[in-house]
Amino acid sequence: MTRTIYRITGTDRETFLQGLVTNDVAKLKDGLVYAALLTPQGKYLADFFLVPEPDAILIDLDAAIAGATIKRLSMYKLRADVNIVETDLHLHRGTGPCPSDGYADPRHPALGWRAYRQGAADEASPQPDWDAIRVQHLIPETGVELTPDSFILEAGFERLNGVDFRKGCYVGQEVTARMKHKTELRKGIGQIHLAASVAPGTELMANGKHAGILHTVAGDHALAYLRFDRADGGMMAGDVSAKWIRVPAK
Repeated sequence: MTRTIYRITGTDRETFLQGLVTNDVAKLKDGLVYAALLTPQGKYLADFFLVPEPDAILIDLDAAIAGATIKRLSMYKLRADVNIVETDLHLHRGTGPCPSDGYADPRHPALGWRAYRQGAADEASPQPDWDAIRVQHLIPETGVELTPDSFILEAGFERLNGVDFRKGCYVGQEVTARMKHKTELRKGIGQIHLAASVAPGTELMANGKHAGILHTVAGDHALAYLRFDRADGGMMAGDVSAKWIRVPAK
């Protein structure tokens, strides 16, 4: 997972972001803020971390979507006093005690901490199995479970502390609020137990009908995008039996 870190400066940086992203930028006083940028129709464009600095805000993005996301943000700058530049900072991560320059990952305690440093992380040092942790705790990943046709509530953003329903307007807010208050989610990310190894991308079937698609696979468990009304019974991933495991909210 390669990340690109940008720095946002200017006197309007907080109000600029507040009107665009799904979470409350004021929470930066407490540490990292996990958030997303949506289309006006409420669909996912990008997810990222906002990081507090004394006179700036860092934005930590998956490198594959970084350029397009910054271009999209820049479209909204207009005459705002906002400047966005790429930095030479590197992401460091771990699951042990949080270092003095680190921040707890706001999505789930099992994801440990994140820190932003000049030097690159030592690639030879042992790393946790991040995919296994994500599967265990139902954490979607940029470009895997989180794709341009996603709705963030189906991806679990409320449980992951990635959306604030009291902050006021942002791009895509109306659709997101309506999904929260007026509808019951019929689709979304779920954890699956597999009877044998199955490749990501395999279709899940239930009684001959499409029930979902496998995404991240870690051992005999996986994340899948499910149709909940078809996932309650047994499913098949090819010729392998699969079962939906209901993971309680943290």
